[in-house]
Amino acid sequence: MGARPEGSTRPSFVRVGGVAHHVDVTGDGPVCVLSAGLGLAWCEWDPVVALLARSRTVVRFDRPGLGLSAPARGAPTLMGEAERIGLVLDAVGLGGEAVTVVGHSLAGFHAEAFARLFPRRTAGLVLVDSSVEEEARVVRGRGVRVGAARVGGAVLGAIGVPRALGPSARGLFGRGAPLAGELRALYGSRRVLRAALLEYATYGDVAHELAVLRAGRALPGGLPVRVLAAAPSPADRWAARQRALADTLGADFRLLTPAGHLLMRDRPHEVAEAVLAASGRGG
Repeated sequence: MGARPEGSTRPSFVRVGGVAHHVDVTGDGPVCVLSAGLGLAWCEWDPVVALLARSRTVVRFDRPGLGLSAPARGAPTLMGEAERIGLVLDAVGLGGEAVTVVGHSLAGFHAEAFARLFPRRTAGLVLVDSSVEEEARVVRGRGVRVGAARVGGAVLGAIGVPRALGPSARGLFGRGAPLAGELRALYGSRRVLRAALLEYATYGDVAHELAVLRAGRALPGGLPVRVLAAAPSPADRWAARQRALADTLGADFRLLTPAGHLLMRDRPHEVAEAVLAASGRGG
C-alpha cells in the first residue's frame, strides 16, 4: 500500500458488513470524510488531503472491491452506501461527532443521501463534480444487469482486459503526468474492474433512490452546502446542469474552468477551500 501519511495512527483496514474496508485517517481537528467516484480509489484525494490535514481529521475509504478493499458481497444501493459512510466512521472511532461529507462524481449521490438520512451526523456537504440525473426513473431488470456485470467482469478479467485497458480508462479522467506504477497496478486489477462494473450497472437505481429520498427527506436546515463543477468553459452544458443542482440544494456554487473531472487532482486548493468553508469552523 505504500507509506502512510505522517501522524496517521488508526487501522488501515476495518470490517464493515463482514467486508474488509481500506480506510486512511490523517490529521487532527474537525472531521471530513472523502469518497471518490465510480471505480476510483482513496489515493485520488492525495493532493487535497495534504492541504486539509493541517487543520482537519480527514477520513477516506475504498468502497468494496475498489482501491484496496475486499470485494463486495452484494450490489450497491443508495441506502447501503450512505450507511457505509457512517459505519466506517464508527469503525475508526469517529462516530460521535458531526462530519463534513465530501462526494465526488457518483459518490456525490452517497454524500447527499448521508446528509439527508443522518442530519445530526452531518456538519457540511461538499459535492465535487457530482453526478447529476435530473429525470431519474425506475430502471428495470436490476437482477439481469447485476448478473451481466458479474459475468462480464469475470470474462474480461480472464482475458486480461483490466491489466491492458484499466490504467488507460482511468487516464481518460485525469490530466497531466501518466499514472505511476502503483496506480497502474491498482486500476489494472480484476477486482477493481468487477466493482466498477457493478457500480455502473446499478447507477440508474442509485440515482432513482436519491430522487425518491429528495422528495421525502429535506437537507438539515442551515447546513453548509458547496457544489464544485469542472467544465471546459462556462457555456458548457455540464456547467449549467451543475449550477441547477446547486440551486436545487440551496448550495454555494463554484465553476472551475478549465478543469477535468478529477477536480481533486486538477484543482486541489479550490476543493480544500470548499471543504474548509463547509466544515463551519475556522482553518
